[in-house]
Amino acid sequence: MGDVITLDAPPRIRDVYARAALDSVPILGGGKRTRSVPSTTLKLAGVRVDPDNLAAYCRVTGLRLTDALPLTYPFTLVFPTVMSLMVSKDFPFAAMGSVHAENVIESLRPVSVLEPLDVTVHAENLREHRKGLLIDLISDVAVGRETVWRQTSTFLSLQKTSLSGGPREAPPADEVPPPPLTTLRPDQKVISKYAAVSGDRNPIHVSSLGAKAFGFPRTIAHGMWSAAAVLGAVDGRIAESTTYTVKFGKPIVLPAKVNVYADRAGEHGQWDLALKHPKKGYPFLTGTLR
Repeated sequence: MGDVITLDAPPRIRDVYARAALDSVPILGGGKRTRSVPSTTLKLAGVRVDPDNLAAYCRVTGLRLTDALPLTYPFTLVFPTVMSLMVSKDFPFAAMGSVHAENVIESLRPVSVLEPLDVTVHAENLREHRKGLLIDLISDVAVGRETVWRQTSTFLSLQKTSLSGGPREAPPADEVPPPPLTTLRPDQKVISKYAAVSGDRNPIHVSSLGAKAFGFPRTIAHGMWSAAAVLGAVDGRIAESTTYTVKFGKPIVLPAKVNVYADRAGEHGQWDLALKHPKKGYPFLTGTLR
């Protein structure tokens, strides 16, 4: 086990993003990196939920406000610490421009808004992908000695690897989607509100110039906004102990209209979820609750 660094306070997200911006420019602090997993674990104790922030999160994602935290809300609590690890000198690639490819949340029990939470973040499983390098950021949230929530966020750095020359997967054919359960209409106003609530102010979500700098025609919705918003279709019907697995497909370019699908996959709160393009049918997100 590597070094464990206990933080005195949550990282200031503006400082973290300033470091990320510098780190993306080789002459200002970025440059060649080692292909290794950071040995550091970051710990932060006594995190408290801000009720106003939680209420704003529920408004912008469409989720219910109750005494228990929404399944995806702890992401906002661990995000500054995750980003702090991603901008550390021994992280294998720059945080800016990396793509959130997959996310797995394990909710072991309901978490009360009043409980003090301890956060631990580390990285593991650096591996090659046809499109670049993947790494997992593991976030654990505990109450005392009890782990109550765990997240594995998989990030992709687009670059050439030994797998890049392999055969490409055939893109799925466009198909006429079935009638949706409902639709979402995210625009820049909604996504800017989510950026403020979550702390995730990546330029690709809030700046047209920033989005174009990373190859997007316009700003795009956060993957974790879509992961939360799709849960509105089954809010109140999710098991107290559940694993939520999400794969992000094509980005949601703003403004957008998105079809929402939720199909039962068995008893006790098991669901298959999706967000799809309303005309071409390709997925923006696919997810399962088990």
